[in-house]
Amino acid sequence: MFTGIVEGTGIVKSIVKIKDTNRTADNRIGIDLGKQSKGLQVGDSVNVNGTCLTATRILKGIAYFEAVKETMKRTSLGMLKVGDVVNLERSLKINDRIEGHIVLGHIDGVGKIEDIVKIPSETKIWINVRKDIAKFLVPKGSVALDGISFTIVDMLKSKFSIALVPHTLAVTTFKNKRKGDKVNIEIDILSKYVARLLPQN
Repeated sequence: MFTGIVEGTGIVKSIVKIKDTNRTADNRIGIDLGKQSKGLQVGDSVNVNGTCLTATRILKGIAYFEAVKETMKRTSLGMLKVGDVVNLERSLKINDRIEGHIVLGHIDGVGKIEDIVKIPSETKIWINVRKDIAKFLVPKGSVALDGISFTIVDMLKSKFSIALVPHTLAVTTFKNKRKGDKVNIEIDILSKYVARLLPQN
């Protein structure tokens, strides 16, 4: 479990296809975690660009994560390249404050950045999403994008906007985002439960 408050960024050092047919994973991703590697142990969970991954090996600050084909296909991890920068968050401790919202690291889909509007005090980003994801999003509601907790500003049929303050831009990968880039989306878990309880048409 995570909060969507990014603790730092890491650099992708390697992406290797696993050829061992006895293993269930298809890919092994090596990421230089920097300061976030301190205290990390094999078996610990790390939120990487919004996707919950388990460390299977740690060597000199580089953590290795294995991902199945479905994870690579369903998220933007399949588009990562060596040298790319990723958002990182270590798993939540019981006594930690929840500054963002409850994030599980289970990606619901990928959205596409349609527009980036910069003004002195903030940057507004518009993101296109599938209709089956859009139905769970509401103005002032929560959403996680590449592992970052955001409040939705505007909501239209198949797109929504978020606002980033300069600090968020400075400490996350969103400072490098461009029109057309893909982002991982995790719907607020509370929205899913509410939708489940409501009568179906």
